[in-house]
This record gives sequence, C-alpha cells and structure tokens, in this order.
Amino acid sequence: MSDPVLPAYAEPGVTRRPDELGAVHFIGIGGAGMSAIAHVMLALGVPVSGSDARESAVLAGLRAAGATCFVGHDAAHVGDQVQTVVVSSAIRESNPELQVALSRGLLILPRVQALASVMSQQRGVAVAGTHGKTSTTSMLVSALDACDADPSFAIGGALTVSGSGAHHGRGDVFAVEADESDGSFLLLEPYAGIITNIEADHLDNYGDFDGVLAAFERFTDTVRGDGFLVVCGDDEPTRDVAGRAAARGVRVISYGESAEADLRLSEISVGADGTTYRADGLGLEGMQVRTAATGHHMALNSAAVLATGIELGYAADCLASGLATFGGVGRRMELRGEAGGVRVFDDYAHHPTEVRAQLAAARAVAGEGRLVVAFQPHLFSRTKAFAREFGEALGLADAVVVMDVYAAREDPDPEVTGALISDQVPAGRPVVFEPQWSAAPARIVELAQPGDVVMTVGAGDVTDIGPLVLELLRAR
Repeated sequence: MSDPVLPAYAEPGVTRRPDELGAVHFIGIGGAGMSAIAHVMLALGVPVSGSDARESAVLAGLRAAGATCFVGHDAAHVGDQVQTVVVSSAIRESNPELQVALSRGLLILPRVQALASVMSQQRGVAVAGTHGKTSTTSMLVSALDACDADPSFAIGGALTVSGSGAHHGRGDVFAVEADESDGSFLLLEPYAGIITNIEADHLDNYGDFDGVLAAFERFTDTVRGDGFLVVCGDDEPTRDVAGRAAARGVRVISYGESAEADLRLSEISVGADGTTYRADGLGLEGMQVRTAATGHHMALNSAAVLATGIELGYAADCLASGLATFGGVGRRMELRGEAGGVRVFDDYAHHPTEVRAQLAAARAVAGEGRLVVAFQPHLFSRTKAFAREFGEALGLADAVVVMDVYAAREDPDPEVTGALISDQVPAGRPVVFEPQWSAAPARIVELAQPGDVVMTVGAGDVTDIGPLVLELLRAR
C-alpha cells in the first residue's frame, strides 16, 4: 500500500495546547472546519484573527464572538502579534499570508493540528469514514447532550438545534469530524475512533484505493492505547482494516446488521419522519431505537453513536433519547422551505454512494410526489473518476438538472464538465445539463410540480440555489 500524503506543514506527533499557541491567524477562516476550530479557540480565550475569500454569515458570526476577520488575502492581515498560523487545505503555498508567515518563522499548523490542539485536554472521539462523518458526529453530540454530558465538538456543519458547528463544553468528551481528504486525520490522536465505511475517494491525493486503505489503517494506529475503535461490521474494507487493528491490540467494537456484530441492528424501518430499528448486544436485548433522521444509512450512523456512547460509559436509555430528538444538521437533508406545493431540501452529498443514499431517503419523504434533483458535481477529479456512478445514482430521481463542476481547490479541466454525468443518467426521465449557474433555478422550477420534493445536492454553492427556487415557485 502507498503512504497517505500529509499536509506540507504537518509535524506528526506534535500537539500543542491552546495556551501555547499565542495569537492565532486562520487563512481560510470561513470554511466549515476552520470556523469551528476558531470558535472553540475563542471560547478558550485565544486571540483569533483570520481571512477568507468572500464575506459571509460565518465571518459575521466569528466577529460577533470576538475574532478579527478580513475579506481577501493580504500579507498585512497577519498582524505583528500573531504567533501561530492555521492553514486550510484549500490554501496554496503562493498565498501572501502564508508567505509572510513563512518569512517570519511563525508556527504553521494544518487545520487538523489546530483541531488536535483544542481537543487535547479531553477524551477525543474522532469520527472518520468516506461517508456519514458529519451526521454521525452530530448525532453523537445530540446523544451525549441528552445524558447531560455537555460535550465539546467541532463539526463541518451547523447543528440545527444550536445553529453552530462548534462548542466548548464542560464535559470530558470532545467529538470531532475527522476529514481523510488530505491524510490529515492521522494527526488527531483520539481516545476513541469511529469508522463508518471506506470507499475510493480523494484519489487526487491517494492515487488509488490502496492508498485510501493505507490511510485508514494508519488512522486505527492513532487511537490511544487506553481507548477503542468503533467500526461498521457490514462494510468489508472497514471490517478488514479493523481486523488488522484488533490483531495489533486495538480494542474494536463493531455494529451493523451482521450476526457477528457486537451491536446488531434488525427490523429497520424507514419513514418520512425518521427511522426505527431493534438493537441487540452490548447489554441491550431488543431495545427499540428511533432517530429522527430518515434513511437506512442513518440507522447505521445512529448505531455507531449508541455503541460509542455505551463504551464511553453512558446509559443506553439517555443516548437513545438523544437520538430520538436529533434535530439534524445544516445541509444534510435540510428543509429550506415550501412554495407552490413543492418542498425544497438541500444536501451536501458529493460522492455517488452519498447521493444514492440521500435520494433513497428522500423517496420516503416525497411519498406519492416526485423527486426532482439539482446536482452540482464537486471537483474535476471526482467528476471524471465517478461520472458513471453519479449518473446511476441520480437515476433514483424522477427528473434531474446537472450543473457544471464546482472547482474548489483544483484548476479547471476543460474536458470535464457536468455533461459527463448527465450523459450517464439512465434513460426514461427528464435530464438537463445546465452549465450556467444563474439559469439552474428556472430549470428546476420548469420540472417541479405541486406535491414534488426538490433537492439541491452537492458540496459547492448549489446550496444557494434553494432560496431562488422558492422565490420562483412563489411567483409562479
């Protein structure tokens, strides 16, 4: 197996406490992961500044919490008082703020090492996996809150109940979303780890699936010796990685529908208002569990939470009550509004497996109505690698609008457009490739009928289309 690629500024094995960092400047502070860490540092009394490419509600919220935030990138933004600079994975080495930090010899941390810093004083729980990280971490926070644990957390999305993706609590648990995209999750050193699943993704970094597997195998080695690892026993690559970890002495707890799982799910029922199942094992005998999240995959995510919470020492009953009242997380099947008899939802899914799972769940929500999906591919490399799989997954919808690729951290590839995906959607349903972002809302409204569910799907700025769709539906 090939070695995972770590961020250029990473120092494996080096975790500094927040009070050792001095004033901290975040380059790319408006990102979900970066802003979450910045909020926690502010709560800990660390002076925080940062910059981002554009103005946003995230920057406004950080300013209200006490941060100094700049729009645009300029060397002058790195003030004389700054001692540490945190770098988002989207920031290139030519960034003027990074250049001045290098010239001044400041401490430079990739985002994940800043995250390791803020979680270093508590029992860290790192939620990893190709899919389901945000939802599972959010469910874990909800379940622990119901047990009066007041956990700290840093999540790549805003919890609906709190409106925030970060919090510094009084409890001894710190739940974090462990992003594998650039290999940086190998720097977290958590007390407990969760792996929801392992699939080929981020091949621009890993090269092939063997590289992805190598990264997750090394992640299992980062779990503290007195801690444990929770894994989905239904996912073969995850099961194999966990088996090798167990052979090396890591304590492993599994969940899933498999008869061999330590926490076994059965009688799974997916409805428009949530998902229920029976749980056995880990001291539970026929416990009925309900999560307000819809989807078979959400039952598995909630089981990961239940197993983790029990191993952390919390009672199953209070954990289950937290799962039952889980309010969801922003951009995960999030209802944006209703107009003209059409409900509009937004979802962050950006891998074929995620798209398929969310569209299957949306079917239960749509009931007898149709499902109309607007999908924005994320990254040229991912679009090229998985065009056929994306098209097949979108075949679960009744009508599809495919937008052009959201470039994010990659340079444009003129040979890769959303048309690669729209051409792969199975025949028999309306499908449109719309390269103009501004034209997409009207295209969606042309397809939508009263009683339908519309979903905007993708990791880019497709999330901003929902309100425009609602405006057009009201006008119609």
